[in-house]
Parts: sequence; C-alpha cells; structure tokens
Amino acid sequence: MNHLLLIHTGGTIAMSQSGTGHVEPSDVNPIDATLPKATDIAKITTKHFSNIPSPHMTPVKMLELAQFIQHELTQDTYDGVVITHGTDTLEETAYFLQITLGAPVPIVLTGAMRSSNEVGSDGEFNLITALRVAKSEAARGKGVLVVFNGEIHSAFNVTKTHTSSVDTFKSVHFGNVGMVTKDHVLIYSQPATRQPKMIPSISKRVAVLKVVAGMEPDLLESVMTLGYDGLVLEVLGQGNVPPTLLPALERLVEEIPVVIVSRCFNGIVQDVYGYDGGGKQLKEMGIIFSNGLNSQKARLRLLVELESGSSQSVMEHSFSFQQ
Repeated sequence: MNHLLLIHTGGTIAMSQSGTGHVEPSDVNPIDATLPKATDIAKITTKHFSNIPSPHMTPVKMLELAQFIQHELTQDTYDGVVITHGTDTLEETAYFLQITLGAPVPIVLTGAMRSSNEVGSDGEFNLITALRVAKSEAARGKGVLVVFNGEIHSAFNVTKTHTSSVDTFKSVHFGNVGMVTKDHVLIYSQPATRQPKMIPSISKRVAVLKVVAGMEPDLLESVMTLGYDGLVLEVLGQGNVPPTLLPALERLVEEIPVVIVSRCFNGIVQDVYGYDGGGKQLKEMGIIFSNGLNSQKARLRLLVELESGSSQSVMEHSFSFQQ
C-alpha cells in the first residue's frame, strides 16, 4: 500500500463555526475525522506543522515548511505529500514550494472554503481527492499541485478567484492540468517546471505596488526610502505606466531589481508600446518583464533570486515565460 505524508498547517479546513457564527481555529483538527474514510487509499502519517489562519503565513514560515518537508522525506519512505492550508495564501505557499523544494514525490496542497461544521463543508471531499492525487502515478514529475473542488492545478498558474465560493481556485492562463473523477485521477497536460533553488534563510524584502491612473511617484520613492531590496510593480495592460513615474523608476532600477507584471489577470507583459511610459521604455531601463505570474508569486520568485544572490541576467531568465 502507498504511504502518504499528511501535513496540517491550519486554515478554514482546520476550523469550526462557533455559536456566534464566526469561523475560528479548533484545538483539535476536525479534518482528521475524515482519515478513517481514506484507509483504502493509502497508509497515512499525519504531522501537525502549525495551526494558523493563512493570512498569518509568511515567506519565513513557507521556508520552514519546505525545510520540514525536506527533512521528513529523509526520515521515511513516502509516495506523496498532502498539505492542508488556508485558502487566502495557499497559492503563494504552493508556488514557494515549487521554486524551492525539489521533492522526488508529488506535493499536493488543498484546503476548504467552508469550515468543518458548516452546511456543505468541502474539506472532506478536498482532502480525499488530494490524497488520491498524491498517491497517483499521474502526479509524479508534475511539480507542486493544488487540488480543489475536483480540479488539479499547477502551482505556477493557480489563483484564488472568489472570496467565498467552493469553486474559487482557477488557472486563469492555461486552465487546470487535470481532474479527479469518482474512479480516476486524470492529468492531461504537463506543467512546465524549472530547477528549484532551496535557500537557507529569508532576510530580503520585496515590495508590491499596483499602478493606477495618475499614480503619484512618491510611492515608488518610498520603496527606496524604506530600504526594500526589490520591487514588483503591477502595471497597466501589456506593460505600461503613467509617464510621471518614469524618473522615479529610473532611479529605482539603478539601485534594486524591479519586476513588472500586468494588473490584468490574463496575459503577459511585453515591450509593445513606444510612447512615454510604454513597455519599450521600461525594457530599455532594465526593468524585468515577468512571464504571466501574478504579483504575489512574482514577489516570492524575486525574493528567492535575491536570497540566492542571482545576477540581473539570471533574474531575467528566471522570469522568462518557460517556467
């Protein structure tokens, strides 16, 4: 029988609704009551890494989780790993594990939008399907996966799209890579992956700012004043900014790496427009163009590159479209 490692980190899947109607953490993880229903799937070893709401997750904790998984995989023979996680930052943890953890077995994240005692709770279904994916041969070599509502997504592409729907996780660029039916785990596309970079610690800081019409340049200047090591900028359309930002951007690029992503949820940034503030000018400045990552994932990618001491050319390559 397959042997799976189940790691709990907290989140709604580990919470219950109180008498006042508020969803709160439980001292005993209620999702563990599901495990007797999974005995025909695999032998399951459960580890409680943390019990925190996902807004409490940080890059430092993500690194600790990656190191924890790395250690556990040396202590026993596992055929896959499932991580339960809160949904607000689940995509960030999944992507961080993708770019740092070179695990030889499937790594699958899942969670719940409704707590254990709410009507229509989805935690049990999501956990069972995640366990099935983690033990499947189809999931091997596919990178870190997110399994939710019967769909399988790559960590690179998946994002939370709805504040409360159980169908919240979607892969906006390329669609989900697979699905889980009653009888089968089907993965019908191969997520592109790169060699991960495990880092020893996190000491750098990367800011994220969203560009809006008439944005004031002093917001960009504050990034340097506050001592950030990098900046991810959500720009307009295919890669454009108001021209008033150009002087501040020129000064920033001389000091720290600046990565741009589009504030559109579909598509990539390109150096198409040649007017003041257009992508052509930004490219000529030395700004790094991303490959369709959203800003929260681009922040993590830049953070890992900074911690690795990567050069500008290596950083540019790491954000190229083949991911």
